[in-house]
Amino acid sequence: MAPSPGKGGLGVNDDTFVGTVNMAHNFTVAIDRSRYELGAWATASGLHVSWQVIEYRGGDSWNHRFVFPGVAQYEKIRLTRAACEDSQIVQDWLTETSMRNEPLTGAISLVDWQGERTVTWELREFFPAAWGIEAFDSARGGVALETLELVHTGFLNDDFAPGNPGAAGGPGSPAGPPPGAPPAPVTAITRKTPHTPHTPKASV
Repeated sequence: MAPSPGKGGLGVNDDTFVGTVNMAHNFTVAIDRSRYELGAWATASGLHVSWQVIEYRGGDSWNHRFVFPGVAQYEKIRLTRAACEDSQIVQDWLTETSMRNEPLTGAISLVDWQGERTVTWELREFFPAAWGIEAFDSARGGVALETLELVHTGFLNDDFAPGNPGAAGGPGSPAGPPPGAPPAPVTAITRKTPHTPHTPKASV
């Protein structure tokens, strides 16, 4: 079949896809070991990490400085969407976690228009820091925006002991002994009693 002219001078045949594709993305929040589904969110800010810069100059190094990375610092995550039925679920979740000192674990995922996860950030020890409905005027026909703020201790898998090239069990971590290998010998450590020098008594 010969292609027939379409809009804009393009040829259209039976194999041409006709329709619209929504390339919008949204964010979903998953909480481990929880019965609450917080739904989808339109925007997410605060998925940011930075490192303190530690500088050191030795006494014999003149003006040469040594630069080291410090502790990773994370920002609050702020989620925003139009208020909906899931907003009531969020309130129920906040009621349950309001007075519980139990850091949660979970993840925030960027989901494409097909519902597939594009990027996932695994959150460690997070809890809600703030929630609210932004001020709006119903007479103007605006949208009531819901916001949720989360505090967390990180989303990078970098919580490992100094000297190890990677997190425990992760890529780059030192390999353990092969299966069936005998345990490594344990060297006993004995504590020596400190020697107390003898002080002669003065004669009377």
